[in-house]
Parts: sequence; structure tokens; C-alpha cells
Amino acid sequence: MPLLRRFALVFCAISTSALADAPKPHVVMLIAEREYQTDQTLPVFAKQFLDESYRTTFVSADPDDPNRLVDIAAVKSADVLMVSVRRRTLTEDQLDVVRGYITSGKPVIGIRTASHAFSLRNAEPPEGRAGWPEFDAEVFGGNYSNHHGNSLKVIVTREKPSAEPTRLLRGLESTAPFIAGGSLYVVSPLAGGTQVLFTGRVEGKPPEPVAWTYQRADGGKSFYTSLGHVDDFRGEVLPKLLVNAIAWCLEK
Repeated sequence: MPLLRRFALVFCAISTSALADAPKPHVVMLIAEREYQTDQTLPVFAKQFLDESYRTTFVSADPDDPNRLVDIAAVKSADVLMVSVRRRTLTEDQLDVVRGYITSGKPVIGIRTASHAFSLRNAEPPEGRAGWPEFDAEVFGGNYSNHHGNSLKVIVTREKPSAEPTRLLRGLESTAPFIAGGSLYVVSPLAGGTQVLFTGRVEGKPPEPVAWTYQRADGGKSFYTSLGHVDDFRGEVLPKLLVNAIAWCLEK
């Protein structure tokens, strides 16, 4: 066998082995909310769509203390952080772990109640606990203020963004308008640097962004969607959108 060909075969074998041995990207999911059962839907989603390509760790609320996240140190090794938290006030040291990850410029994905993850409604955190009321604005460029009635049907349509986030719409290019599982969040106006991918409408009210990207001040990129109801995970759009969002987050 010619020497050059032999070298090429050895190089290919080494390269293939190196790729096989390369660690999978680490997706860490913060789950601490009781409204939408993401403690059940996100593990099922991960098993169905992420197991082959990613390593997934779940950081959940302590059953004895809903404002304490168990094994939060996993956030430090995350390549992508996914947040499904609702109105929790952590200890300062736990919140600092989340802050440290985000300010390092790493990517963040927010699901539904992540827009009000670390703040109470019209109240200050209790003694020994810390809040982050600016989390929505700083991390997602959002402006959550309330939601429309649960009885109002939410019709979601796809927008036509610029070329930058097209990976997020892969497999969703021909998505017809669909009905969201939960109520429509009031999030307008969004900050500059956002790119809206999906918009929701209810009768008699102005449209609201339902999914968008955001280029953060720290240089990191974020994706947020107010989808996240159990019925959204049963549909075709949200699972694909989250899979695409993780891949987009990891793009250099």
C-alpha cells in the first residue's frame, strides 16, 4: 500500500475515533415551577430528542424548600442552560451560580415562566433570599407584565426573520398557524437586539411575540419562548423549536 494512502487511512481512523470519544455538549435544565409540569415534560423531551447528541442534567427544586435548587453546581459545567423556573427566590450563593454562567457569555434558553423566574409578584424576597427582577429584560430582552385570559384561544403564526436565526426554523418553514396550549403572555415591547420568530394573537388584543432570539449585553445569545404548556410539548412545533434552539446556541 502506498505510504501516502496508508497515512490517510491512519489519519481518518484517528479522527473518527477522536470524534467518537469527544464529550457530548452538556445541557443543564433548571426546573422549578408547578404550573406547567415541566418536571415531567422536559425529561421526556430530553429522552426522546437529546439523548443521542447531548448529555443532560436536571437541576430541580428541593421538595422541602422550593426556593433551593438541588445540585446547582452542575450549571458551572453547562454548555447550554435551559430555564423553566417560576417566581423563586434563591439564596445569594445559588443565584450567583446562575449569574456567573450568564455573565460569562454562555447561551441561555428560556421556557414560558422563565420570564419571571427569580422575582415575586409585587413583593420583596424574604430574608436570606435574593431575587433578580431584571432577569427577563437582561437575559431575554423581554418585558413580561401579565397574561391574557386562559379562556382565550391563542393562534400562533411564524414570522419571517432575517437569515441570522434560520437554523431555529429548520423543519418549521412550512408551519401553519397553530393553537398554543396556554394563555398568551403580554411581553411587548421587546428590547432592541431581539429577533421574533413566532407571534401569538387572541381576539380583541394586540399580537404578542411568542418566540425570539436576543443578543445580550454580555455578548452571549439567548432564546426564549412563552410556549411550554403540556399541550405544546405534545405538538410538533415546540419540541422541534427547542432542538433547533440548542443547536443554534452551540454554533460558534
